[in-house]
This record gives sequence, structure tokens and C-alpha cells, in this order.
Amino acid sequence: MTASATPSTRPAARTVPADVQAASELLAALASPLRMSIVTLLDEHGSRCVHQLVEALGVPQPLVSQHLRVLRGAGLVTGVRRHREVDYRLVDGHVAHIVRDALAHASHATEPTDTESTA
Repeated sequence: MTASATPSTRPAARTVPADVQAASELLAALASPLRMSIVTLLDEHGSRCVHQLVEALGVPQPLVSQHLRVLRGAGLVTGVRRHREVDYRLVDGHVAHIVRDALAHASHATEPTDTESTA
């Protein structure tokens, strides 16, 4: 028998550098508390227009629009014109899943572990 790996024991395929770059750009686009909040609201409600996001987030409209521009530029949200307003929605559920996982991880990181709570 040779030393080469059989199909069942081959190491997993390496990540392509282009995939790593794309993933890095995705995370960079989400690397803002306000953008994560926008993604969370769009996930919860399906779609929201700018004034609804402004009301829910309690921040000025130009700031919300600036962050929506970043999310649109990254291909994470899309806008559909409805009369005078634009309804924004997530392009797909994967983005919301990433944000939910990050929030869950952050909440676990702030909870004391069993060893910390008994010390």
C-alpha cells in the first residue's frame, strides 16, 4: 500500500484565497454596531424603509442612509422603490445568520463561566 491518502482520509480542500477575500469583505461590511442592528431589523421585519429604521434605531437619517449604502455596496441588502420610499431587505438569510451567530457568541463571551462564578 502506498503512503498516498485514500479518498476517505484526504485532508479537506484548502480555502481559495478569493473566498477568503470575499469573506473578509463581508465581515468588514458588517463590522459596525449600526449595520448589525440594521441587518437584525431587516431579518426581524422582512423589509423596512429608511424612516422606519431611523425610528427604530434612534439615529439621524443621513447616518442610516450612509450605513445602508455600505450594506448595498457589499451586496448584502437591496432596495425596492415603493412610491416615494425605498424598502430595504436582505439579499439572503445567510447574512442574518452570521449576525445572529456573532451576537450569540458575544453574549456567551460576556457570561461568567462555571470556574469564574465559583471563584
